[in-house]
Amino acid sequence: MKKFASIILSLGLLFSISYATAVKAAVKSYKNCTELNKDYKGGVAETKDTKNKGGKTKHKPYVSKELYDANKKLDRDKDKIACEK
Repeated sequence: MKKFASIILSLGLLFSISYATAVKAAVKSYKNCTELNKDYKGGVAETKDTKNKGGKTKHKPYVSKELYDANKKLDRDKDKIACEK
């Protein structure tokens, strides 16, 4: 019984590690804001509580820490929202 439980736990751990790796690989890094805004009209925010420093925007940003981190270079005003519109 102990051997069976350890095999099941090992398989579960292996699956969770491979799933986390696949999710990380799915995050896309864009070369500029024009490309990012084709997929995310309002840009990408790090958290849902992030406030825009630059004034009013037309669209609400998509919230994803992983996507923001991959495209942090596109956040020119450093307000934690990349390519806001």
